[in-house]
Amino acid sequence: MPNQEASAGEDWQAHVDREEARYRDGESRLPEAADGDSRQRQLTRLGNASAGAGLALLMAGRRDEAAGHLIRASERYRESFADAPPGSWGRPIGAMKARLLADDWEGAKADARWALDAGAADADSPIGRYAAALAFLVLGDHERARIHADAIRTRDDFPSDVGDALAFLAAHDVDGYTLAVEGVLESFEHRDEYLEDIPVADTVLVLQALAARRGFAAELSSPLLPAA
Repeated sequence: MPNQEASAGEDWQAHVDREEARYRDGESRLPEAADGDSRQRQLTRLGNASAGAGLALLMAGRRDEAAGHLIRASERYRESFADAPPGSWGRPIGAMKARLLADDWEGAKADARWALDAGAADADSPIGRYAAALAFLVLGDHERARIHADAIRTRDDFPSDVGDALAFLAAHDVDGYTLAVEGVLESFEHRDEYLEDIPVADTVLVLQALAARRGFAAELSSPLLPAA
């Protein structure tokens, strides 16, 4: 596939350099707290840039360096949430995902509790229910995680393979999870757009981190995933 071929020859350091430059530039232009809307937007851009650098470092096999950037991304996403429009559940999701990719489980649990305290479990939107399912999985509350995953997996406005993977994770269904996460990976391999234009299957990495915690991560190989 074209995306796979392009990813195999990526210059990951070039991605890191670009994202760090974006972060420094954005930080120098961060609005004051009084301008809440502009500030939350810029904080989200900073989170994306830091997450992008972290993903590129993961792909380059530099996990310790990646963790620092990913944790910083989580902090920027969380900082942006206070002034974000209602229903901006992508911020808690981004924060939890970044912590999981950094292997910062205590931080991920703190962000999961924050997402639930903010009302993710009571959200009507699929993205809110996704945040709740992810939060409960991080916290090890698999029964409630399955409730929210089941609520989104059959919706037309949410990727069914991601919902399936979350539900099978919660149910400890190894075969079901394996098929679902392979579907998520395939969807990434057919994409033309990625976070910060960095060709990485980040959702797959997050699902695999959660599955590994339960003892059944799938055996996957792709140019969109770090080398084993």
